Amino acid sequence: MPDSLGSAAGFQEGNTMTAINAKSKKLKVLSSLLKESLGEEPVEVTNSKHLNGVAAGYKHGELIIKGDAGDYLGVLNAGATINLTGNAGKYIADNMTAGTIIVDKDAGLGAGMYCYGGNLVVRGDAGDFTGTMNKGATILVVGDIGAEAGTYMLAGDLVVVGNAGENFANYLIRGNVFIGGDWETLGNNTHVVPLSEEDIEQLRALFETYEVEAPLAEFKKIVAASEKPFYQ
Repeated sequence: MPDSLGSAAGFQEGNTMTAINAKSKKLKVLSSLLKESLGEEPVEVTNSKHLNGVAAGYKHGELIIKGDAGDYLGVLNAGATINLTGNAGKYIADNMTAGTIIVDKDAGLGAGMYCYGGNLVVRGDAGDFTGTMNKGATILVVGDIGAEAGTYMLAGDLVVVGNAGENFANYLIRGNVFIGGDWETLGNNTHVVPLSEEDIEQLRALFETYEVEAPLAEFKKIVAASEKPFYQ
């Protein structure tokens, strides 16, 4: 293997998984290793917290990112499955169109912003502005979520098992927001409605898929009071 793609210490092939140690590597080098390695088997990456923009725009493959990650992990994801075992930095899954990203711990500011599709699952807490301008993704936060979550949502689903901060679902335009806990304040142009049987089945299937225990009976649904909130 050429030296530019990393030494044997940074690129090890096993029977079922390729392991890449990103310690001291620059993003360009890691990206080259990942593009060469992605295939039918998972690829494991360690020591990548110092890098921003890891796994950007991938259309296929399965990545396991061990430990914490930097900012913009999985930006422009277009079909890959990414599992982060630690905490995510800012703007994870930004502009995602397809695929699945799972964070085993917490996510920072702006998780799942501007997404057109795909699935983002945060098993811990998520920061402010999570799901802002969501245009079609399913975003599931198992813990609590920060302020301005779901602001200007245009489509898709935002599901929060825990509590939300200020201005929850602020200026919601379209899409569905579900929450099992409480919010500090509800945003503008929001309307709380009972869950339908279809909503309950949708949530049940989502929780079963990602092995989440949540009290369905406590969930509330938030929809837009108007699809033209700025013209009233």
